[in-house]
Amino acid sequence: MAQVGSISAQTEVLSHVLSLVEAFRAFDSDNDGSITVAELGGIMGSLGYNPSEQEVREMMQKGDTDNNGLLSMEEFLEMNTKDLQIGSLGNLLKAAFETLKGDEDEVLTVDELFQVMGSLGFHLTREDCQSIVASMDGDGDGAVSFEDFQLIVTSLL
Repeated sequence: MAQVGSISAQTEVLSHVLSLVEAFRAFDSDNDGSITVAELGGIMGSLGYNPSEQEVREMMQKGDTDNNGLLSMEEFLEMNTKDLQIGSLGNLLKAAFETLKGDEDEVLTVDELFQVMGSLGFHLTREDCQSIVASMDGDGDGAVSFEDFQLIVTSLL
């Protein structure tokens, strides 16, 4: 079976991406999945940065790949995760995502992740799976919404 080293640093990356998703959603005032320049400035401030208006406009121009004047969640995550290193965990999560894609369930639980990883030949402990799910669990219910799982995993690959 394939092995994965210590996943603590890799789950920190997942937690960081989740914080980006949560910040985006908090500032997407009309919940349309896109943010304006002003909303981007608010997000950056909430994340501890203090960019000037000019810097925010420049970020928007760089991140707005479809040139519609707005940043989608995907564009925002791409802009903020392109330098993150997820290591071998990224490939594992991608494999799990592909396996779970057709699942009618709307959440990913620790047990599901553990079973899928085992069926794919990856040796992760139940505790590893618990750490992975916890790092992506925005509401603390012990499960990850499939939408969040997809956003986080695809932004890192």
